[in-house]
Amino acid sequence: MTDAIQTRHIPDHQTSRAARIFKSWESLLLAVAIAIFVINSFATPYFLNPWNLSDATFNFTEKAMIAFAMALLIISGEIDLSVASIIALASTAMGLALQYGAGTPELVLIGLTVGVLCGAFNGFFVTVLGLPSIVVTIGTMSLFRGISFIILGDDAFRGYPASFAWFGQGYIYWVFTVEMALFVIIAIIYGVLLHKTNFGRAVYAIGNNPTAALFSGIRVQRVKFILFVLTGLMSGIAAICLTSRLGSTRPSIATGMELEVVTMVVLGGVSILGGSGTIPGVVIAAFVMGLVTFGLGLLNVPGIVMSIFIGLLLIGVIALPRLWAMAARGRRA
Repeated sequence: MTDAIQTRHIPDHQTSRAARIFKSWESLLLAVAIAIFVINSFATPYFLNPWNLSDATFNFTEKAMIAFAMALLIISGEIDLSVASIIALASTAMGLALQYGAGTPELVLIGLTVGVLCGAFNGFFVTVLGLPSIVVTIGTMSLFRGISFIILGDDAFRGYPASFAWFGQGYIYWVFTVEMALFVIIAIIYGVLLHKTNFGRAVYAIGNNPTAALFSGIRVQRVKFILFVLTGLMSGIAAICLTSRLGSTRPSIATGMELEVVTMVVLGGVSILGGSGTIPGVVIAAFVMGLVTFGLGLLNVPGIVMSIFIGLLLIGVIALPRLWAMAARGRRA
């Protein structure tokens, strides 16, 4: 009598989960990131230099810090278009304090405080007065940057202390920058917050159906207010890093960054209508955009072409799910 041959069967739930991961938007983005990396390595011999790759991280780390908070805000059904102007105002406040002898600890505290206050300002009008977030933040986008122009005009604040430069120019180890370390830490924090906590589940519930979330006991307006404050806080951190890296403050600092932040979030798989999205997707999207812009920069592609590319990318990412759904309905019909 022969022994029965035993075969190991993978449970259906494991295979289905593996299939979902393989077919997910994040997997597609990861494949795109790898392809861009390979193309860049062949397109220019300078791309694979470790120091150049380190410099490439500056193309996305500051934007990605804001994108993590923006992702939660968009998942909840809101948006903040004033983030770049918050950076300008926070940087201006730090530069103004510098003229009165503020040191690095005071500058950092001022940058964070201005970011939080701006986020709370936006959150008040949206959650307390019930105004649409897109209207409020378009208004504060002009307000915050306008204040910076009133204070600075055509001038610039310079002369930041050497210790302050550590945030935007320092290295933790070899080519691993301080900004990259902050990016990793913040990504982990927001990943845990969104995917492993009750607060994250509340954000998803609000984005899918705010009325149902309210009746289920979730303090909808309170959660949204916190999200606006977090977005302002991340803008303050980005202002510290960007000002430190540039070594100066101008009222035009970070102009247009809000478009890149929103593009990064939507490219990461976050629905612009709210209710869905992941932090890993935003992380991969940050690397995709960073690799693309850095590769184009090494090829001496003008900045205006990059702006056109980012605009087309945002439109394409928003339109792609709708076109895919229309095609699917057409096939079923």
